[in-house]
Amino acid sequence: MRKIIILLVLIFNLTALAQGDISLFNSKGDATAYISTDDEDLTIYLWGGKPVAYLYKNNGEFHVYGFNGVHLGWFINGIVRNHDGNAMGVTKEATSMYTNYEPYKGYKEYKPYKSYREYAPYKPYLSSSWGSMNFKLFLLQGIDD
Repeated sequence: MRKIIILLVLIFNLTALAQGDISLFNSKGDATAYISTDDEDLTIYLWGGKPVAYLYKNNGEFHVYGFNGVHLGWFINGIVRNHDGNAMGVTKEATSMYTNYEPYKGYKEYKPYKSYREYAPYKPYLSSSWGSMNFKLFLLQGIDD
């Protein structure tokens, strides 16, 4: 059973990466951000084109880091999770909820330089709940403005 789960996770990740951008939806089903697979560092952009974070693979896990070096959470099986283990954003494939129409994306802005990454906290138990913070605000914690 464990081998089947690992195989499904690998297939999901490879399929998502081969499709181009990976759309991320908030708890209301609105397209809020996307992961650009054109970038080698898997940059997370807000729907309007602002780069706010990136995925960093460490020990087989994808960590979500802001360009300011702040560890925001993890990307696990198509779900962006915060430090409490709650879902903040999801891919269409990782949820059974209705997702709204994806509007046109804004032009990608230039990516800022990456700051030194802070240490990641211990990964919490994963919950079936949504985090209380707005997904866009959650991602905006990854930039200095």
